Amino acid sequence: MNLMPPLRSYEGKHPQPLFDTFNRDTNGDNMRVSLGRTITCLIIVLCMSAPAFGMSNGPGAYNSNDELTVKYGCSCHNNGAMSERAVVMVTGVPLMYEPSEQYIMTIKVADSLTLSGGEGNTQAGFLLSSDSVGNFSWSDDEDIRYADGRGDDISHSDPDLDGVWQFSWSAPNEDVGPVQFWLAGNSVDGGGIPDDMDYWNILSFSINPPGTITTNESSSTLQTRTISVGTYDSLFLIEVSEEQLEQERQDAISQRVFTQGNLLYWTSLVALIVGAVVQKEILERKYGEGPEFLAMELAYPQGLRRGFISMVSFYLGVSWASSESPITFQGVDFTNFATGLAFFISAWAAYGVYRTIISSRKDPSMKDLM
Repeated sequence: MNLMPPLRSYEGKHPQPLFDTFNRDTNGDNMRVSLGRTITCLIIVLCMSAPAFGMSNGPGAYNSNDELTVKYGCSCHNNGAMSERAVVMVTGVPLMYEPSEQYIMTIKVADSLTLSGGEGNTQAGFLLSSDSVGNFSWSDDEDIRYADGRGDDISHSDPDLDGVWQFSWSAPNEDVGPVQFWLAGNSVDGGGIPDDMDYWNILSFSINPPGTITTNESSSTLQTRTISVGTYDSLFLIEVSEEQLEQERQDAISQRVFTQGNLLYWTSLVALIVGAVVQKEILERKYGEGPEFLAMELAYPQGLRRGFISMVSFYLGVSWASSESPITFQGVDFTNFATGLAFFISAWAAYGVYRTIISSRKDPSMKDLM
């Protein structure tokens, strides 16, 4: 007896083996596992690298060590080390505050190398705190915002190219004792990464409470002060670099060439015009060819018009020559040019009056009578 099952016909069909189905399911699971691992790694890398990017819209209130940045400094820029190369300055600080009084202060942060004329960092930022004593305010055109994490502190909202910010501090409504301020500033290269080419420094100062300072000096003498920290040489001994000296020398040469070239050009032009007029007068007298006849009804208005122009131009020339205020246009002094031009127009108009008088005295010819 035949116990074998009947064979099925697979004509036109290709039966799929069982191990192919197993491989396909296994490969799909492996791809899903690999994709999940890749996404997880990317998330971890991004989280680890986030602190490495500079906070261009203002630093956080706390550094990576969970300490106040404004008091303990930055833990990322310049490898977390304070640098005297960063000059931090605040002006307009009063010696003593009065309750509810408002004081305008200005912050300046810069690279000491840039201040001394070298090639240093040109972007800066700051973070300022008064420990929630008093209130800060500023105009809309200042790149200032409240610090992230401490709403009573202020910082820059965008890196500033000149490193200057102006704000107002309103004193508390009553005597709360001395008010302590902390100011952190950094000068960066604008690369977007807090590397060792970014420098930061910290400045702290206090304002005395009302009635603690008395003086016989005038109120304006001891009203405000300037407080700064940074390299001493860069603050008080600004040296001119060789590049600046060379640039000044080239500018002086250009100015001298421009001045002398203008002087020679206009002098030559005036000499040619005067020479042509003198030659014309000599030839007219030699050959008896005077100016054409001019009727009196035309000569009077022409002479008066030319005489008026001559006097007005002469007056302007004398005024400009005696004035101490220069005539400038786009930074160029045109006082000498304008003065010389006024005198030339005055002389030319006066010569026109002379020609008008000669023309009116000439006897008319037959052509003029007709």
